[in-house]
Amino acid sequence: MLVVGLTGGIGTGKTTVSERFAHRGAPVIDTDLIARELVEPGQPALGEIVNQFGPDCLDRDGRLHRARLRERVFADASGRRQLEAILHPRIHALVRERIAALIASYCLVVIPLLAETGMTDLVDRVLVVDAPEAEQIRRVMARDRIGAEQARRILAAQARRDQRLALADEILENSGNLDELDRRVAALHRHYSMLGAARTS
Repeated sequence: MLVVGLTGGIGTGKTTVSERFAHRGAPVIDTDLIARELVEPGQPALGEIVNQFGPDCLDRDGRLHRARLRERVFADASGRRQLEAILHPRIHALVRERIAALIASYCLVVIPLLAETGMTDLVDRVLVVDAPEAEQIRRVMARDRIGAEQARRILAAQARRDQRLALADEILENSGNLDELDRRVAALHRHYSMLGAARTS
């Protein structure tokens, strides 16, 4: 089976793209969703996060207060590295486990921080979703209800656009035209299906 890593900066539309692949029948493994599973109450990773960052990173119900933790780690590079050290090995292991359980010509693994985490060993090809920076900031502000300055800080904490594009086998421009996006996803779906079928024959 061909494993395609889907990545891109925040606000490029990775979720929209992955949903369109899923609609065409491609299995999708989303590392953001895995990360959310790992920090549910009772999970060992949540306990490690509380030990590292203090109990104020929890809300009243004992759940991770994402906004508070995000503010802290994006303001402090060492805090971000500590959080990644807790989560990334667990995410890596779960992705491998879920890929092994699939039967398909190809699957998509959504790894937003692929360039930053070095998880390229999980994938055979890299698809980068790209959008103009101004559009990324606009989308992040609208989605997360944050100001432009915080959106820019989040962008600055991620890999540079040229670093992501250097990893790409394919680049999917997503500047907002959904009909065009659908056509591009359909073409990539056919391409990956053929590549995956060739690997198994």
